Amino acid sequence: MSDSQQGPEKPPQLTYREAGVDLSRADTLVSQLQKLAARTHGPEVTPYSDAYAGLYRLAPGGPLLAASCDGVGTKLLLAARLRRFRALGQDLVAMNVNDLLPCGARPLFFLDYLAAGRLDPPALTELVEGMVAACQQAGCALLGGETAEMPGVYAADEFDLAGFAVGLVDPLLTPQTSGLAAGDRVLALPASGAHSNGFSLIRRALDRAGLSLAEKPAGLDQSLGETLLVPTPIYVKEVLSALGLGRGEVHGAAHITGGGLLGRARKLLRPGLAMRIWPEAYVQPPIFSLIARAGEIPAQEMASTFNLGLGFLLCTSPAGAERILAAADTPWRLVGELVEGPIGVDLGYARIG
Repeated sequence: MSDSQQGPEKPPQLTYREAGVDLSRADTLVSQLQKLAARTHGPEVTPYSDAYAGLYRLAPGGPLLAASCDGVGTKLLLAARLRRFRALGQDLVAMNVNDLLPCGARPLFFLDYLAAGRLDPPALTELVEGMVAACQQAGCALLGGETAEMPGVYAADEFDLAGFAVGLVDPLLTPQTSGLAAGDRVLALPASGAHSNGFSLIRRALDRAGLSLAEKPAGLDQSLGETLLVPTPIYVKEVLSALGLGRGEVHGAAHITGGGLLGRARKLLRPGLAMRIWPEAYVQPPIFSLIARAGEIPAQEMASTFNLGLGFLLCTSPAGAERILAAADTPWRLVGELVEGPIGVDLGYARIG
């Protein structure tokens, strides 16, 4: 067949890097910045390996505080386009308070920062209403924040968000990472969708496929835009309850955010241990298969970018898992196990070492 008879060249598979987000470069930069920040650390700062939150002890033998900072990424572009901001307020709170949980911290208070080219009172009110409802669900106070109008830095219809949460660590609930071992069970809380990660890749995939946010593709219960705006769950009650039920038996916890299921799960492990997630043990929300098809995104890339339906993980002994799963109306599901082998995470169809 001559070149003139061949069909149009198929576009390459999409990756997060091609969508403008280079996680490897970001990890390298963060590592460098952490070394700079360490110059400011006194004995009050307590090292903790999960990197979700910083830990600060108020006095020798005194209470230990955990603090986190996060945003909602480019999901805010979607919210602005659809003029829907309440769910974004919950996302902002959730991405911060959920990051306090892996070290066994109960959220105490939350603060927000909003910068915009021009303040939009109805949108701002809706956004704060979402934050208030989320803080009430998390059991923490919306203590305050900063709202800045910055014309020249942002266009009139542009804005950005950041959030900050502080929690009190309960040492009895802190996962005992030294106990991590082959045979540990992996429990998970379901995700509501893409949460607030990977939206640069999502937008590129939808644009490539020519999909409209108003469409309702087969398999979705609502429009594409409404599906993508479903907020991140507040996992505070479920996680703290499980840490209490599995006290002393929980060896690791992970909020599945940047780096996706593969990246975040891998950070729980130590050399000589691998994690097996059983794909038949949970239901993956249909939005992920739609995104993968729209952008022709490889399975490995999907699993390294998105939560794929698992929003929070616990690694616990079999006895601890049994207690947590036996609780009435437990939302936790048994989705995998730890095994001996080269460090890595195996999803059955994608793996990261």
